[in-house]
Amino acid sequence: MPGTAHRRERFQSKTGQTRQIYPGFVEILRCFGHIAGMSERKPTVAVSLLVLPESFSATLYSLHELFWSVRRAWGEVTGEPETAACHFAPTLVSRSGVAAPSPTGPVISVEASLDEAPLPDIVIVADLALSLEADLGGRWDIEADWVRRMHANGAIVCSICSGTLFLAEAGLLDGLEATSHWSVSSVFRRRYPDIQFRPERILCPTGPGHGIVTAGGASSWSELGLYLVARFAGETEARRMSKLFVIGDKSDGQLPFAAMARPCQHTDAAIADAQVWIADNYVSANPVARMADIAGLPERTFSRRFRKATGYTPLEYVQALRIEEAKQMLETTDAPTDTVALAAGYADPVFFRRVFKRTVGLTPARYRQKVGVLPRV
Repeated sequence: MPGTAHRRERFQSKTGQTRQIYPGFVEILRCFGHIAGMSERKPTVAVSLLVLPESFSATLYSLHELFWSVRRAWGEVTGEPETAACHFAPTLVSRSGVAAPSPTGPVISVEASLDEAPLPDIVIVADLALSLEADLGGRWDIEADWVRRMHANGAIVCSICSGTLFLAEAGLLDGLEATSHWSVSSVFRRRYPDIQFRPERILCPTGPGHGIVTAGGASSWSELGLYLVARFAGETEARRMSKLFVIGDKSDGQLPFAAMARPCQHTDAAIADAQVWIADNYVSANPVARMADIAGLPERTFSRRFRKATGYTPLEYVQALRIEEAKQMLETTDAPTDTVALAAGYADPVFFRRVFKRTVGLTPARYRQKVGVLPRV
């Protein structure tokens, strides 16, 4: 049965029994093509989010939350085991280590000074409030020296939007490609002619080992964040974060990002037995009747107890498992839609398309197409 074994979750009932049930979670984002073969594995990845007087707060806090969520949030929401290769430890750092107002007013709660911050594996400079005519000479000498030293020590240095001007001023981009917000193209032409400015790019990994990564406009924090999660924690975790944070093309709403919610824990052993059985048999004919037999209950009594225990009706539960399996196949195989339907337990492809559209908000063909055009480097 395609995809079943590697996507089961451990279900701990309150009776103390450990059960296996099938969560069927779909991973939306196809991560960036060149990451394969260059993933970096560490148990904890230290991320320094550099706070400058010109730093806007939104991007810094968004990245902080994204990195904090790695290997934590997915299991809480879905019940599926955490499998990421590492944790991230994000820290907001500044020259002084003292909280200071952002250009828009809200105070940024800095967590450490440059001297006190843990040795970073990643340094990120987010978007800055800068005039196109601003004199940048000598503005960030202390911070620039620190970033250069961290990079020489092996840290990956990243920027978002106008934060790329910081890296340019620090001399880290000479002779390399870089991107930023399109509005600073003239600044790069005038002030940094040795940098190959690529305003059409969203992400621009560059330098030996892709040790520097620049990103486009301010909202491209999400692409950079997922890129780094994939690079260090693995592509599966990046897909999970894209789903939790609803990152990607939202023109079709949120349903394409949704996964089957974590079933409620309960003490009903008969219902748990039925869940264990359906985990491997959701393609069976008349599954609700079979589940009732497994539970040893009349069908009406079983349906009432199943809903009370899990939050789903038995039919909703079976349909959810089948649709999640179908989504997984549409994402990871080239199988025709009719083949997917049959593998997920639907003998009638027309009925499958109708149920899929109602559940996911897209036809199977559109879902496969949407997954195929999500952001890449």
